[in-house]
Amino acid sequence: MSSIARVSGILFVGGPIWTGTGTGTGTGSGGGSGSAEALAVVGGRIAAVGDRGAALDALADTRFDVVDLGGRALLPGLHDAHVHPVSGALERLRCDLSHLHDKAAYVAAVRAYADANPGREWITGGGWSMSAFPGGLPHRDDLDAVVPDRPVFLPNRDHHSAWVNGAALARAGITDTTADPPSGRIERDQHGHATGVLHEAAMDLVTPLLPADTAADYELALREAQRYLFSLGITGWQDAIVGAYAGSRDQFGTYLAADRAGWLKARVTGALWWERDRGAEQIADLVEKRGQAAGRFRATAVKIMQDGVAENFTAAMLEPYLGGHGCGTSNVDPAELRAHVAALDAAGFGVHFHAIGDRAVRECLDAVEASGRTRRHHIAHLHVVHPDDVPRFGALGVTANIQALWATHHEQNDTLCVPFFGPERSGWQYPFGAIARAGGRLAAGSDWPVSTPDPWQAIHVAVHRTEPAGSAEAGWPTAHVPMLPEQALSLDQALRAYTSGSCFVSGLDDVAGALVEGLAADLVVLDRDPFADGTPLYDVRADLVFVDGEPVHERET
Repeated sequence: MSSIARVSGILFVGGPIWTGTGTGTGTGSGGGSGSAEALAVVGGRIAAVGDRGAALDALADTRFDVVDLGGRALLPGLHDAHVHPVSGALERLRCDLSHLHDKAAYVAAVRAYADANPGREWITGGGWSMSAFPGGLPHRDDLDAVVPDRPVFLPNRDHHSAWVNGAALARAGITDTTADPPSGRIERDQHGHATGVLHEAAMDLVTPLLPADTAADYELALREAQRYLFSLGITGWQDAIVGAYAGSRDQFGTYLAADRAGWLKARVTGALWWERDRGAEQIADLVEKRGQAAGRFRATAVKIMQDGVAENFTAAMLEPYLGGHGCGTSNVDPAELRAHVAALDAAGFGVHFHAIGDRAVRECLDAVEASGRTRRHHIAHLHVVHPDDVPRFGALGVTANIQALWATHHEQNDTLCVPFFGPERSGWQYPFGAIARAGGRLAAGSDWPVSTPDPWQAIHVAVHRTEPAGSAEAGWPTAHVPMLPEQALSLDQALRAYTSGSCFVSGLDDVAGALVEGLAADLVVLDRDPFADGTPLYDVRADLVFVDGEPVHERET
């Protein structure tokens, strides 16, 4: 990048430098977790941080290119602790609905994609929002009207349900009398007819029939994902499912090949997929996989999906949903979960749990407590947490892996979740502030493609508990009423979650996550100072991004 032509090192001056170390009170413009007036990079590592004169004196023999921040902030590179980059990029490259907001736009996009790709046997992609449809449920008829002759399979944003047309149902042999599979449901209307929505394991009735993604497809997707995430200031991530899941190709080999070829620049930890139809015998396979990964890609975590999602009543709850919808599903028997987590802990893995409901959260905490809790275990999502379990995160050393963007009064939550939780449980949603006050560590991630990977959208919500201006949900009547404002985080806390907290769960805290001498120069120069009073956090952008002191993104202005 032409604007950074290094001589021997880089010296950043002229703007607030947030170190993330917890010392100092920040800059005059706003404050934060540690501050400095200069940062020097030599040989890809942070060589000095603090006073400009002292930094230059300590490195008197080094010639620097000087980057004048011009009032912009310098931060550690952000780390997304829960993301699905390959599937997110595949959706961007196919029939991408994630940037659209209503049924008419979805149907028009499907028609346009099908017309532009007449040779594709299946129409795939996804990213639709449940809030765009009554009851969160689209219908096959709308797809049949625009693509009557080819099967269509479109997962929604959370990938716990899929919208299919009649041709897809026929190809899979799904009729009105097809039984629901274990841990799944075929949506049916009042007459018992399959409507074209498949929940959870019911998607697996179709996914084996989809055209197989190739190694070339996955390489292209990973390249696009890395480019896109770098542009947002994200220099590393934990891939929340590395393995063959819901008919997908295992991207483990993609990461290995990218690392060995030298074009994987991000720091990636893979959470290896725990297959629910297998038991402890798979641990040997996971250990063997871990042994193959080194360098930029490591595989030191294991992903266990303990329940589903509240919108389709598969999130595991301690008490039944209102309206007679049961208590949800524990995907792994709690006793077996305790045994598996103890074995994984003993094998040196950190467990990355998916837990939405309060029962699933408790089952995961119980499993860690029984294991001896020596690893970097973390629980993602945390939609509903019983108050009795909030202090257990800090007591057990379990990290709360938050997807902050969801913690608002948006339409999907207000219409498809809250009415079935009831008033008391609705007050237990996304208790980030309470977990932090009780001594729990926070990490942060996006769950892209479930939601945008833009960290500043999520940071806005973490701090304000309201929808970002301009979002798809911003027009909902209560979108700008804070959801449980006592659970808000400070900007400092939110940034720590996206830096040191996320690097901790990925086992990278000795490499990156703070601006400390000796750590890697993974850095992001923002377009402004986010700590300045009145800054619209959702609108912050990354101007320059570095990994190991090498520029990997420069925003066009």
